[in-house]
Amino acid sequence: MYDRILVPTDGSREGERAVEYALELAATHGATVKAIYVVNAASYGGLPMETAWDGISDALREEGQSAVDRVEEMAEARGVEAETSVVEGSPSRVIVEQAAPDRCDLVVMGTHGRGGIDRLLLGSVAERVVRSSPVPVLTVRVGDESYEEAAAGVEAAVE
Repeated sequence: MYDRILVPTDGSREGERAVEYALELAATHGATVKAIYVVNAASYGGLPMETAWDGISDALREEGQSAVDRVEEMAEARGVEAETSVVEGSPSRVIVEQAAPDRCDLVVMGTHGRGGIDRLLLGSVAERVVRSSPVPVLTVRVGDESYEEAAAGVEAAVE
C-alpha cells in the first residue's frame, strides 16, 4: 500500500514517536522513509541586523542534520531504507511540497494536540499540512505523556 513515506522531524525526543510510527509502517509495507528537517528561516526574521545569520543558519542546519541522522540510525536498526534531507523554508509549505515530487504515498508527522487559544495564537504546522497535502497525512500525538499513558486514557474513555 505504501512505497514512500515522508516523515518530517524536529529532532525532539517527543517527535521520535512519529518517526517510530513511520518506520513501523515502512517495515510492514516494505516502504522507503524520507525524513526531512525544515529550517524555518522566517522565525528568525526579527533578530537584529547585527546578528550573524550565517552562524544561526549553520547552527540550525547542524541541528537538522543531527535530527535526520537520528532517523537514519533508527531506520537502519529496523532494516528500513531511509533518505534524508535538511531544507529551508516555511515548515508546512515545504512538507507539502516535498510530498508530491518525491511521489510519497503518506506523510507521518507529530502534533502537539494544542487546542483553543493556543492553536489560534501559535498555529499548527500539522493542521496546515493536513489541509493542503496532496497525499494522506497520519498525525501522531506527541507531548509529555507516554504512549502507555495516552493508551490508558483512551481505554478508560472507552470503558
